[in-house]
Amino acid sequence: MVWVVFLILVFLAGSSGATFKPDSWYESLNKPAWTPPDWVFPVVWTVLYVLIAWAGVLVWEAQGFGLALVAWAAQWVFNAAWSWLFFGRRRMDQAFIDVSLLWLSVVAFIIAAWPVSQLAALLFVPYLVWVTTAAALNRAVWRLNPA
Repeated sequence: MVWVVFLILVFLAGSSGATFKPDSWYESLNKPAWTPPDWVFPVVWTVLYVLIAWAGVLVWEAQGFGLALVAWAAQWVFNAAWSWLFFGRRRMDQAFIDVSLLWLSVVAFIIAAWPVSQLAALLFVPYLVWVTTAAALNRAVWRLNPA
């Protein structure tokens, strides 16, 4: 049952990316040469959402509601907001602030989860790598397309 709850939560966050997705506006933007191809994003996010849910379940089962789950909830909010800010509102500046807060909340989860479940903390490492890449890409696109 706990798995179902966490999977639903990550599905809800992911649905923001399905609702606010790249369109002709995004296609028209200048992007750095190292931008991943479009097909990479749904593949990577699908794997990451499973890892995010798994980490949440591990922490919940080991500790229940605590600091690690507060950080997990924070990353969930920032994760869900990014697509709306970047693609929906077309506010690359606000999206960059959001992804920076997402990065901090992922780091906070790793730190808070480590004493509770090292596996849960380690499951967030690929997420941290991807969010770091996403933040760099967000910043690069913003810089290449001044308002």
